[in-house]
Amino acid sequence: MKFILALAAMIASTTTFAADPPFKGTAAKAQGVANEVCAACHAADGNSQIAANPKLAGQIPEYLYKQLADFKATAGKKAERDNPVMSAMVTNLSPEDMRNVAAYYAGQAAKPGAAKNKDLVALGQRIYRGGIASEGIAACASCHGPNGAGMPAQYPRLSGQHAEYVEAQLKAFRSGARVNDFAASMRGVAGRLSDREIEAVADYIAGLR
Repeated sequence: MKFILALAAMIASTTTFAADPPFKGTAAKAQGVANEVCAACHAADGNSQIAANPKLAGQIPEYLYKQLADFKATAGKKAERDNPVMSAMVTNLSPEDMRNVAAYYAGQAAKPGAAKNKDLVALGQRIYRGGIASEGIAACASCHGPNGAGMPAQYPRLSGQHAEYVEAQLKAFRSGARVNDFAASMRGVAGRLSDREIEAVADYIAGLR
């Protein structure tokens, strides 16, 4: 119950984001960086064909910028998000570069995905829409929206994301390998999910549109 109340407070706090200034990034200035640094793993239009690499197209720009910044280690400070490959990719990117890249991929049209596991999709739908009350797990939709569109600026778009990538991130949150979630919200959720429940939610998300 305490977790659900805390989550409700976090959701209520997102209403203040509407008053924030518009995200400042220039997509036109990111084309070179996108092609030279990002496209090999995420595709030029952000619709990655590699299941281990997330789709970036249509993602919330503030969220994309935060993730890029979190991958970047600075003098005397360890990266907030541990990923050697991405840390290397962002090493030479300035804050302006990262804002521009975020704006570029946010402006790309996201291609839909599809659920693959018929046996688990119903379970995934129940958890995504309604959570698991007996375990104190809030519905995924309460933060990411009923259609997975996300909620600026803290909660990312999920719809159509690769199931393999979502599953890997949920397990990373659960194990504590990933800790850059907003107010530890994802660690609180993932920590209560079984492998089967994580797989089901990830597969359902892949088919959201």
